[in-house]
Amino acid sequence: MAGHSKWANIQHRKGRQDAKRGKIFTRLIKEITVAARMGGGGDPNFNPRLRLAMDKAKGENMPAENIDRAIKRGTGELEGVNYEEARYEGYGIGGAAVIVDCMTDNKTRTVADVRHAFSKYGGNMGTDGCVSFQFQHCGQMMFAPGTNEDALMEAALEAGAEDVVSNDDGSIEVITAPYEFGTVKDALEKAGFKPEFGEVTMKPANETELTGDDAARMQKLLDALEILDDVQEVYTSAVFDD
Repeated sequence: MAGHSKWANIQHRKGRQDAKRGKIFTRLIKEITVAARMGGGGDPNFNPRLRLAMDKAKGENMPAENIDRAIKRGTGELEGVNYEEARYEGYGIGGAAVIVDCMTDNKTRTVADVRHAFSKYGGNMGTDGCVSFQFQHCGQMMFAPGTNEDALMEAALEAGAEDVVSNDDGSIEVITAPYEFGTVKDALEKAGFKPEFGEVTMKPANETELTGDDAARMQKLLDALEILDDVQEVYTSAVFDD
């Protein structure tokens, strides 16, 4: 891919996620609570969204009692805040698409905070659906340059992956259905392929490459959105020239 490295961008994203680790338990508890309430109950065997949230929480070493309490708040066995999901969409620097997924107990506050961040840092909040059609909800795993492509492809497709993509920088992406992510990841690890980075995400169909000042301004916008208390995830089509 001309101009930027997939590997460098995924490492950059991972570094940003690591930097916000202080908020990750709060975000995971919200996700588990809402998944238990909305996704089909508190049994992960019958609730794929809850199973995915629990797997992510365990991957972050969240104590089992915290997970259990979040599930019970979702099913109504314990009292708790009633969170609602909200998605906001818009454009960043250079027209880069941005999706902001939130969980909130006050949508009026949340939409005002998100709109303020967009406007303050050079973006523009749009209407519902204005950019989401440009993204695919999927599981994504990234493997380092030098990974045996043929062996990984065989193992991934046998495990149920939807696609295997080789990038010009030598890195390899494995794409899965969102709720098959954990199953495929476990199968690949058993086959000896451990991803350097993996998540369920909104993957852009096309990317907007930014450099120099534009890249710096876009990063400020993304940081301003991600720091908001009600924000769970921020997705963008922006990539940065390394």
